[in-house]
Formats: sequence, structure tokens, C-alpha cells
Amino acid sequence: MRTLLMGIALLLAAPAGAATQGVGSLDGVPIIDALDVGDVATGVQRFWFRAGPTPIGQPWLVPVVVIRGAQPGPRLMLTAGIHGDELNGIAVLHRLATTIDPATLAGTVTLVPGLNPPGLLQSTRQWAVDWSRSAPNLNREMPGKIGGSAIADFAGRLWNRLIRPNADTAVDLHTQSRGTAYMMYAFASTPRTRRMAELVAPDIIKMDKGDKGTVENTATDDGVPAITLELGRPEQFDDVMIARAESGLRNLMRDLKMLPGAVTPPPASLFVANDIIAARASRAGWARLLLPLGALVKKGQPIAEVRDAFGTLLETVAAPVDGRINMITTDPRADQGGTIARILWWSADPACANGC
Repeated sequence: MRTLLMGIALLLAAPAGAATQGVGSLDGVPIIDALDVGDVATGVQRFWFRAGPTPIGQPWLVPVVVIRGAQPGPRLMLTAGIHGDELNGIAVLHRLATTIDPATLAGTVTLVPGLNPPGLLQSTRQWAVDWSRSAPNLNREMPGKIGGSAIADFAGRLWNRLIRPNADTAVDLHTQSRGTAYMMYAFASTPRTRRMAELVAPDIIKMDKGDKGTVENTATDDGVPAITLELGRPEQFDDVMIARAESGLRNLMRDLKMLPGAVTPPPASLFVANDIIAARASRAGWARLLLPLGALVKKGQPIAEVRDAFGTLLETVAAPVDGRINMITTDPRADQGGTIARILWWSADPACANGC
């Protein structure tokens, strides 16, 4: 009990600043209020990052692994779990944390496998201590504001004391959320980030101007090239998808001269798009897909059927453009106007070169 009370006192007394700030420990793992990877010893170091208080006055603790190489080099930031039902990226970072050899690494890799503890606890996309689609989205809150609302403060601590000060390049790992599935799919917004996405070797790259407040766009806008990497389905560990992402991130690290070895070129099958459109059900009912995730489609091609409670066909949903199916709904219950699939395609409009 005395040790616990001493740890809490250290947490409450922690000063603000930019350097790594140790404020206690939990089961032998240091708790920090801020990270500067320049302060970290060569090798693999693990930390709990204190990201603000819970509603019951205890801190939210975010796991961090820093792998500092034997040679100087870039600082790569890899994050996952900012949406609490999107889990494959966490396993990718766990694998990298145990397989990257600091002796062969130039630079520093910082791994954050679980940015959103409240969402992860409730298996919800949102930043919430209960399941609520109306709750705020942590991946729209960057760079946050320390001392602001609960979520702004949480995001501000993550951004200003953990992510941004330790990143020259960044990749934020996701999946689709519950009831849906993606292919391995990357968002990029500039020629540099498109090159990063190509090296990771997804099935599809979407050139995308993105949403305000995401890790990817906030970093890129602040001079840190970043991509979002989507890895399939929610609420599971998919070993094939995890292995592909690990391989792709290692290829990116080879291109950054962080790891030795030859860089693998992008696959010839890589599909690049700059616009997206939803294929929607105009009638409510039971939807059944006619084409698989990843299928190439032509405008007007049937992609799904919707039937009523008795099995009577209500409508056939057709592809609205030529393109490739990058997302499907896995829940067959379709609302009127609900999305059945999303199709990526390339717009020839010059204004859409880096995303419409």
C-alpha cells in the first residue's frame, strides 16, 4: 500500500516539459508524462504514458515501446488502436516490438499499441467509457489541447508529449469498424506519402485529403509525412493481414535506411484511386453480396441483393461507377439508404490528383 501511495504522489507531482519525464512505475515499467526518444538508452524500452485522468481520478495509461538503434537515423512513429474495435494494428506493433533487432537498426522506432484505452475497454470505435456512436472520435481531435475538455486534454497530451516530438515519419494503423470489412488499404495525401503507401504494399491506395484532426493529416500538415493503413476486419487478430502489414512496414524501414536489405518495389496489382462512392440500398431488408471484397466492377454491375422478411427480392444494388470494392458490410441487415459497399475509382479531374 505504501508503494502504491508513493507512486500516486509521484504521478500528481509530475512537472510539465518536453524531455522524458518519469513519474513512477507500475510492475517495474516506468510511467512517464512526456517522451523524448533522445533520452532513451539503446535497445528496447517499455513505458506507460500517462494520458490524463479517468472519470474516477485515476490515470489513463497508454503502452509505449521505444526501440532505439545502435546507429543514428530517422524517428519512425507507429500507432494503433485509436479506434477501440480496430485491433489488427496492435498485433502488428506487438510483433515488431519483439522482432526488430536494435543492433541492426539505424534510428528509433516508437510503437504505441493502444492509443484509446476507454474505447479498447468497451470495443467501440469512439473515445468513450460506454458504447456510444454519439461519443467523440479521438481520431478527429488531434492536436488536442492540454487543459481543455477531457478528450481535448487526452489528445493534447498524446500529440504534444508523445507523438509529434518523436516523429519524422508516421504510420497510423486501423481496420474497418464493426459490421464492415476492408481490404489492406492505405490513405495518402501527397506524392511523398503515396510513395510511403506503395512501399507498405496494400491492395489499394486512396489519395485522400482526409479529415481534420486525424493523426495522419495533422502530422502531414505539420511536416511529418504520415499515412493511415487499414487492415481488414474489426475485433479480431487476422494473422495473414498482420503478417502483410509487418512485412510492409519493414520494407518502409528499409527505404528509410533504418533496416538493412533491398527495398521491395510495389506490387503490379496495386490499385490507386482518388475518389470513393458508396453503393446504397434504397430499400430496407436483408442484403446479400454478389461480389467479394476487392472485386473490380463496372458501372451498373449488380453487387448485392436486398430481400424482405419473407425472402422476396426487393432490389438489386448496382455499382455506381467503374472501380474496385474496398469495403463491404458484413452485417446483412440493411437500413433504407444504408451503405452496402464502397467503391474506389480514379477521377480524371486535375483537382483530384491528391484526393477529391
